[in-house]
Amino acid sequence: MESKRVSDSQTEQVQIVMSGDINGNGRLFGGRVAEWVDVVAAVAARRHTGHEVITVSIDNLHFKAPAYANDTVVLIGRVTYVGRTSVEVRVDTYAENLLGRRSMINRAYVVMVALDQDENPVPVPGLLLENEEERAEWAAGEKRRAFIKQRRHEAF
Repeated sequence: MESKRVSDSQTEQVQIVMSGDINGNGRLFGGRVAEWVDVVAAVAARRHTGHEVITVSIDNLHFKAPAYANDTVVLIGRVTYVGRTSVEVRVDTYAENLLGRRSMINRAYVVMVALDQDENPVPVPGLLLENEEERAEWAAGEKRRAFIKQRRHEAF
């Protein structure tokens, strides 16, 4: 199985915040952002693995800024770390106004597992790291993976 570059699976999704996307305060629902993050992560993971994927975890849904009706929301997903059958995808979410000025809403890390046609986990391609930013994300991904494993072990 041949390794892939981060750029091979990078995914961008663009949404316009509509009236059905906002809460009573006129701000974008956090749950809608979570839904969009999950979709972008799944597309990036599918592109990287060539398989269907399922979400294992979404980390850090801490909202840094709001988005309002008629804002453009831009989500950018990229693979940052891979395990044997799992893929970690970083999704950066921005609100963009009509002048094109962006403010970050959220950065989330989503772990997906690749599945075969019988829904069994399958090995995933490696990740070719081409620059310092990608190597730093990989190192941080190793730490996040160890933390998730420890937390999962403590829960049971």
